[in-house]
Amino acid sequence: MSAGPDRPIGFFDSGVGGLTVLHECLVSLPAEDYLYVGDSSHFPYGDKSRERLRERATTIAGYLLDQEVKLLVVACNSATSAAGDAVRELGRGAGVPVVTVVGPEAEIAGAITENGRIGVLATPATVFSGAYRRALEDQGRELTVTEVAAPDLAPIIQGGATFSEEVVNTVRGYCRPLKEAGVDTLILGCTHYPLVAPLLQRILGRNVRLVTAGHAIAGAIQRRLASEDLLREGDGEGGYGFRVTGDRESFVTLGTRFLQLPLSGRVEHLEL
Repeated sequence: MSAGPDRPIGFFDSGVGGLTVLHECLVSLPAEDYLYVGDSSHFPYGDKSRERLRERATTIAGYLLDQEVKLLVVACNSATSAAGDAVRELGRGAGVPVVTVVGPEAEIAGAITENGRIGVLATPATVFSGAYRRALEDQGRELTVTEVAAPDLAPIIQGGATFSEEVVNTVRGYCRPLKEAGVDTLILGCTHYPLVAPLLQRILGRNVRLVTAGHAIAGAIQRRLASEDLLREGDGEGGYGFRVTGDRESFVTLGTRFLQLPLSGRVEHLEL
């Protein structure tokens, strides 16, 4: 398969979290078309085994490649940590470039930290994989990395209850070791977490810089498309559509808040 500029960019995530990344791409690369798969019937990914995550990630990647996307984005940290290599191999076989989270965020965090103390807040699957620690070590700087596994945070956000006192107390507990470590930079290692970024900023203090996947991935996508001569030219707005393996209506309701653009009429159910 040879990709062309007019083909869509494919995204996938365990649910709606990757829409925070898609939002940045819709803003930064408005002329492109996008096809997003939300595997909400298997959410959350953060407590799944590596083998199970590789199975789901390669199945969804295979589906998107069959839709003839020109670039494939793994917009899920847990899936990237467990199966990024397998998805990249599938992409190479199809002649389609693959962009994943983790690496671009680690690059930014390593560049902007002033005291060399970087925090990572992520799902258990991502933390236990060591993906961010390895990516930060590859920056070539002497860094102290504090990783905190947050098993409850993505399900809370996916469920829509992001502003109760219970949520505040949960987030405060996850932030405690980060504050004790004196981090000046925090990687939000799950694409769901930007929705609680204001709360994290309040608890950690305004001097702690938060690094999210959205801006990092949008920049990486633009550079990769340009290098492959796949950028779509023009000033118009491209289209965007969604496939969801779980309940369609709940995806529309919650996803609209994540994407900050309308989803109604653009979401189809998908059996994989």
